[in-house]
Amino acid sequence: MSKVISHSLFTDFDIDLFKAGKHFRLYEKLGGHLLEVNGIKGVYFAVWAPTAKSVSVIGDFNFWSHGEHKLEVRWDSSGIWEGFIPDLEQGTTYKYKIQSNNGGFFTEKADPFAFYCEQPPNTASVVWNLENKWKDDKWMKVRKEHNALDKPYSVYEVHLGSWKRHSEDNSFLTYREFADDLVSYVKETGFTHVEFMPIMEYPYDPSWGYQLVGYFAPTSRFGTPQDFMFLVDKLHQAGIGVILDWVPSHFPDDAHGLGYFDGSNLYEHPDRRKGYHPDWKSLVFNYGRNEVRSFLISNALFWLQNYHVDGLRVDAVASMLYLDYSRNDGEWEPNIYGGNENLDTISFLKEFNEAVYLNYDGVQTIAEESTSFPMVSRPTSAGGLGFGMKWMMGWMHDTLQYFQKDTVYRKYHQNDLTFSMTYTYAENFMLPLSHDEVVYGKKSLAEKMPGDEWQKFANLRLLYSYMFAHPGTKLLFMGSEFGQMKEWNFQQSLDWHLLENANHSGIKKIITDLNNLYKNEPGLYENQFSPEGFEWINYSDHQNAVMTFMRKGKKVENDLIIVCNFTQVVRSNYRIGLPRKGKLKEIFNSDSKKYEGSDISNKGKLSIDSSPYDGRDYSIELQLPPLTVVVLKFV
Repeated sequence: MSKVISHSLFTDFDIDLFKAGKHFRLYEKLGGHLLEVNGIKGVYFAVWAPTAKSVSVIGDFNFWSHGEHKLEVRWDSSGIWEGFIPDLEQGTTYKYKIQSNNGGFFTEKADPFAFYCEQPPNTASVVWNLENKWKDDKWMKVRKEHNALDKPYSVYEVHLGSWKRHSEDNSFLTYREFADDLVSYVKETGFTHVEFMPIMEYPYDPSWGYQLVGYFAPTSRFGTPQDFMFLVDKLHQAGIGVILDWVPSHFPDDAHGLGYFDGSNLYEHPDRRKGYHPDWKSLVFNYGRNEVRSFLISNALFWLQNYHVDGLRVDAVASMLYLDYSRNDGEWEPNIYGGNENLDTISFLKEFNEAVYLNYDGVQTIAEESTSFPMVSRPTSAGGLGFGMKWMMGWMHDTLQYFQKDTVYRKYHQNDLTFSMTYTYAENFMLPLSHDEVVYGKKSLAEKMPGDEWQKFANLRLLYSYMFAHPGTKLLFMGSEFGQMKEWNFQQSLDWHLLENANHSGIKKIITDLNNLYKNEPGLYENQFSPEGFEWINYSDHQNAVMTFMRKGKKVENDLIIVCNFTQVVRSNYRIGLPRKGKLKEIFNSDSKKYEGSDISNKGKLSIDSSPYDGRDYSIELQLPPLTVVVLKFV
């Protein structure tokens, strides 16, 4: 059996960058890499384990016995163990057998930098290359236009394990099967982007992928790394952007994972008040340790580089920012200024965003941040965290709270809707109706809606239309686009048979039309993050539960009039004020017959009167259908 040969991919400059926390391409050096050394083919292994007494590579090639293939520790105090093992090939399964200096015990760890992993419940790493012939050149050249903040950005959030399964045995589809079904479906429904809930390797299905062990490996549940590349490629060829959920906030303590990796708190913070998450019973990265920062930022850039990903949505940012997050008095320690902000996290997030935007043009980072932490989506040069966008959790909470009320009570709660406009432009907000809102007894979005069956679907159409009319980018969780009635179940497919029902197919049609309206009307996207893009006409008609406002693009001819009727009462001859004379045309109506509405509408070209109203010089009378958003445009 071949012995380990001394070999290194690291230069002195690499080591200096690594120690300084500035090496953002670590995946090119650490891990298992197929190489040819002195004419001999094999695999070079390198792993960071600074407090280890010894490190061996064990695998199917040596019957998982330690001691036969020991790595050598570098002389430069970097803590990196490395070596080249001849004759190993792609597909070799392996782990690191690490002997700790702390008591001398042995642990078996998966490779933190592995590009591929065995399918759970197996836990070994797999030697793999990332060679791929991409066919998305056209998309990559123009994606900056599609991902810009003044362009339509409508996201379909997907959990691959439960979007669709094989009906005969409930088994997973493969990445390549998704490339057939998912791509055509997203194209049909008009979303501009797909966001995948974490696809990095994870051991436990009920975590939905948010407890990662293989940060550099797409889960083998659905195929190989090249299979996932094929899916991304097909989405790009269809003109659809790809966003990945990224989880730098915590990781599980599975025996083969990152926890207590070399017998010490290597990746996790050694102080349990900072290194353990009480809600998720998981470990928290040590954001102040340079090598850990290099690991995480390298991981972010890895997906952008090797998988052509167009954006990263960063999970649970609030849990990272606050030292007292989910902790009681006495369970946390203030920072050096006496505050509750985690200064190491703030520094890390700024550096992460700077690295992403410096290295990749035309991508976005999106923060799931649920508090009022300031300037999350503002540039680091201005003192912000540097994200491109932030989830508007307050809008989501207030809007769903309002919509769940019986319509007779809505007139008392109109502030739930109007309040969002007092802070809409504090950040670049994305409006999320995500997976978190349709699990754990919260009901599906359709089941949240009050009233009989007709009113439930009318309210759902109203909710979606209001979301698309409101400033900000959009996100909708899978199944919600056709009115899934049951809560999301990660163990089974969505209820696709519902599309045979007219009400459900009507919801799919309205989502398709809303996506197309959003993409075709500059008034809805050009100024979506600017106060110039919105103007109230009347927000105080709470008695009728009606709101009217304008959405404005960069040219006055793109201005839109939005009228929302939040009750099932038809408002005939309802007058609204307008800024100028001319004619209006109804270009969207959520009560249309094609969506299974009552089909009350404003037909033809509507003449504007020279009658002052709502503090304006001109006005018009409209027919307001029940539980409806009407969109009008000047002609």
